[in-house]
Amino acid sequence: KQWYQRRVAITAGKNEYPKALDEHQKLEKQSIMAQCMTKEVWDKYKDHKTKNGWTLARSINTGIINPDSFLGCHAGDMESYSEFGALFKGVVEKYHVGFDMETMKHVTDMDVNKIGTALSDHAQKKIISTRIRCARNLSFFPLNTCGTKESREEISTLMEGVFSTFTGDLAGKFYRHTTMSEDEIKELVDKHFLFRGKDKMQAASGYHADWPHGRGIFVSKDEKFLMWLNEGDHLRIISMEQGGDIPSVFDRLGRGAAAVEKGLQEVTKRDEVYMSHPVLGMITCCPTNIGTGMRGSVHIIIPKLIAKIGFEGIDKVARSMNCQARGSTGEHSEVIDRVDISNWRRLGYPEYNLVEDMIKCVNVISQMEDEIDG
Repeated sequence: KQWYQRRVAITAGKNEYPKALDEHQKLEKQSIMAQCMTKEVWDKYKDHKTKNGWTLARSINTGIINPDSFLGCHAGDMESYSEFGALFKGVVEKYHVGFDMETMKHVTDMDVNKIGTALSDHAQKKIISTRIRCARNLSFFPLNTCGTKESREEISTLMEGVFSTFTGDLAGKFYRHTTMSEDEIKELVDKHFLFRGKDKMQAASGYHADWPHGRGIFVSKDEKFLMWLNEGDHLRIISMEQGGDIPSVFDRLGRGAAAVEKGLQEVTKRDEVYMSHPVLGMITCCPTNIGTGMRGSVHIIIPKLIAKIGFEGIDKVARSMNCQARGSTGEHSEVIDRVDISNWRRLGYPEYNLVEDMIKCVNVISQMEDEIDG
């Protein structure tokens, strides 16, 4: 099948217990879904459907089709998190270590003035670029895992109206995947702005269905504020720039998210436009992203530290500080002289705290680089 077509396990189509799961659960490395899913959970929810038609079988399809999946499940709408509660509670609490859905609540706060730790001068000199993004979904549509060609196109048309309300440094141009020229495609690809899909996990979840309809990218005039439409979640709001001015990037992200919300309220005449939950915060297709839906990252040059302790050693340091390390061109890319450092936590902490996590981690890693002779 083409990469953009939804792959559904045969057992999902028949709503039968996936016996392949028994084999997955014998593996040394299992998806989080496989660790939480049992025959009892299946029997409890197998005949349940959300109002959008999402089922337990569809929820776990990614992990059944791909036993090498890290997470292995997706939600189809906000209702999924309660309708299949035993599964998603287990997955959420296992991934977001320390978060208790019974006693805790997520709070969203993107106030840049609440960041209490400054980036050190020595760290700032090593940072090549800064990028912070957050995911948002619209409360009056199903998530894209459960969406249709029509729902994606409606979102795209709606957002085109919202983009026209942007002013100042947020103003820019919207490109639809279905109508952009070859020259525009090449330019956006060369600048590493354009998303192209082709992810087998996302294909199994339903993200890529009806490609490329309803997909698009918004780019501000100064190219520091971007938005992806219907790549996975409805909206991915992105703020970025060269260098290490993290507060500037975070401030722009907060202003952008607020401008989208205000524009949606004006265009739709609705008060609540973002899909959010009193406990789980911002709702996303993938349970790893709920809460803030935010990932902040910097690319930092640390050749001596890479040579001394390797990528794995740097990642160990980062994870001890609630962050993670990646290759600078992707999660599994080769590491030569620079790494990507980003926050790990998503749920249970306000956005400014997560930016502070990243700053503290970068300061320590930069100091470690400077302490190496040669």
